[in-house]
Amino acid sequence: MTPVLHTERLTFRPYRPEDEDHFVELLRDEEVCRWMGQDRVPEADIRTLFRAILTDVYPKEMFDVWGIWEAETFIGHAEVKKTGNVDGHELIAALAPPYWGRGRGTEVVRGLLRHAADNLGLKEAYGMVGADNTASLAMCRRLGFRHVRDVTGDDGKVTKMVVIPTTERD
Repeated sequence: MTPVLHTERLTFRPYRPEDEDHFVELLRDEEVCRWMGQDRVPEADIRTLFRAILTDVYPKEMFDVWGIWEAETFIGHAEVKKTGNVDGHELIAALAPPYWGRGRGTEVVRGLLRHAADNLGLKEAYGMVGADNTASLAMCRRLGFRHVRDVTGDDGKVTKMVVIPTTERD
């Protein structure tokens, strides 16, 4: 069962039905999609994805996924799940643009690393960061992630696979 997590300023809370519009707004944002390395998808598809989190992911305990809140304001999305790229788990985080560059990303990743180590027993965690996402790559370097390899998508875009021991969170 996906637990509620807390960091200094943030609460990671499993999604509730009333969070759907926040989820849709975040994943329809052009800048968020760009840095997540994905095309904007129709709103109906995002709503279907959100409902699948509630009806499949949580009940079947497939992986951990949260809405990220600062006080009562939704600021982003996070996941820890097995990755198909390697035999391991990937950390996924997306923040709304108004919260970029203010240390929230670092706080989210540290919270995910703590969860991965303490609750899931993971020794390391992976991330996938677009090669042109210099801000996120710089954050990864500051946190202690190391580059594993470049992954080139069918569209020719390069993504950097990075890894970190879960003990490197503080």
